[in-house]
This record gives sequence, C-alpha cells and structure tokens, in this order.
Amino acid sequence: MFFCVLALLILCAFLWNYKGQLKISDITDKYIFITGCDTGFGNLAARTFDKKGFHVFAACLTESGSTALKANTSERLHTVLLDVTDPENVKRTAQWVKNQVGEKGLWGLINNAGILGVLAPTDWLTVEDYREPVEVNLFGLINVTLNMLPLVKKAQGRVINVSSIGGRLAFSGGGYVPSKYAVEGFNDSLRRDMKAFGVHVSCIEPGLFKTELSDPVKTAEKKLAIWKHLSPDIKQQYGEGYIEKSLDKLKGATSSVNTDLSLVVESMDHALTSLFPKTHYAVGNDAKTLWIPLSHMPAVLQDFLLLKQKVELANPKAV
Repeated sequence: MFFCVLALLILCAFLWNYKGQLKISDITDKYIFITGCDTGFGNLAARTFDKKGFHVFAACLTESGSTALKANTSERLHTVLLDVTDPENVKRTAQWVKNQVGEKGLWGLINNAGILGVLAPTDWLTVEDYREPVEVNLFGLINVTLNMLPLVKKAQGRVINVSSIGGRLAFSGGGYVPSKYAVEGFNDSLRRDMKAFGVHVSCIEPGLFKTELSDPVKTAEKKLAIWKHLSPDIKQQYGEGYIEKSLDKLKGATSSVNTDLSLVVESMDHALTSLFPKTHYAVGNDAKTLWIPLSHMPAVLQDFLLLKQKVELANPKAV
C-alpha cells in the first residue's frame, strides 16, 4: 500500500512538472506591453522578450531610459514615454498600442512600474508620504490595466502584475506595503473576472532584489530627511541614537538581497508563455523560504520575528 501511494505521488509530481513546461506554439506574432522599463526588472524583461521574438512595447518614464533601451534592442521593440499616474498619458498610450496591434490584440500586459517611497515608522509620516507610492503602484497599475484590458481580451492573453513580498507581509511603515497589499487584492479580483474571457492573470511576488528601487543610499537619505523634521516629542520617544542604529540595520538588510534579476524575468516568461501559467510566483530565496512562509503563520509569531529586527526605542512612554 505504501509503495502504491508513493508511486502515485511521484506520478502526480511528474505530471505537474510536465504540465508547467508546456508552452504556447508561436510568439513571433504576439505583442506585449511592459511598464517601468527604464531600469531593473522592466528593462531586463524588455530586452529578454525582444530577443525571444516578441513585439515589445516598452514604457519608460524618462527620455534617457528610452534612448538607452532602444540602443540595446532590435527594431521590433518600440519605446513610449509613460507616466502611469497621468490619466491622459495612459489613455493616449493605450490608443497608440491599439493602432499598432490591430485585430491581433495585446497578448501580454506586464504591470511592472513601481516606486518604494519612504520606509519609516508610521508615526513619523504624513498622508502625503503614503500618497505617491499608492498613486504609482496601485492607481497607476489599475489605470493602465483598465485601458489595455480590451486589447488583452481580444487576444485572450495574459496580465502580469508585479507585486512584492511587501504585499504579503508588512515589513515596514510607509506607503509601499499598503499599495502592494492592494495590488494583491486587485490582482485576485481581476483574475476571477477575466477567467470567462480566457485571459490569465498572474502575480509576481519578488523578495528583496538589488535594483534602483531598493537603493540603500536613497532609502537611507529619505529616512534621515524625515527624521530631521520630526517634532522634539517624537525624537525624545525614539532617542537620539535611534536613527543611526536604524540606518545601520538597513545597511545590514540590504547586504543579503538577491542580485540575479533574471529570476523575476523567468517568472514573467512562464506567465507569458506557459499553457498553464501559475496564479502567483514567489521569486527569490528569501521570498520562498522566509517571507511567504512567514505570511501564513500566526500574527503573534510574525510580530515576534519582525520586531526582533527593529531598533529598541529609548523612551516610548514619553508621550
């Protein structure tokens, strides 16, 4: 009996793995649109999918990013300047894409554009510190999706939303985590709504990767700038030595980030080309072994482990 069950489990594992390897037949006639292509995941994705033979529309925020990308890709790839927080810019870009793809529609939409914003304790912040990450990471993503969705439905294609382990576990105060939690919710509702249309929706959840978004110097500068403008009362509660210790912790955390950005692009590739794309892709050793498992654990354990990484306050009762 034991060997029968074991053989059945091995067969199921084989079939599951085989199913994941089945690919769509032709990509040379398919169009994909990627946001946030100036640097990082989006830039590498645009170059990778261009080499594979897709017709790539790469949206960049800056002219310099657009120029550099075009210099390293084929004539199949077209860049467009896009600020995802500008509704008129998004609408014009969607119309331009529609004119390019014609009746074929848009096979893939990769919502990759995002910013980190300020990472700091909640009581240091104002609502404006939350607004920018939410505008880019959430409302920008939703607006691009809504404008491109008719084209994706026409192709019965794929929507790929780049979230984060920050959408599964709140590792810091600031607007980044709430924006990514909301992306996860939008992704799940969109996936169910699009199922009847033959559109697959996937969510990429990278761990900590070395990109311009997670630049430790910029992150530290933003946190220090917030600290300098805090009220004397809050500084007394946290203690004068808090900011220095906090920045040291930040440096230590960024020393162990994932450096291979291709891991994220490989997940995008599977979501684009597999006959059976996954609904969620956890990417990076830290995401798979720490953040995602921890997100399923009781809150008391999450709090215990995450609070151990924080700097102790000098006088929290001085209120």
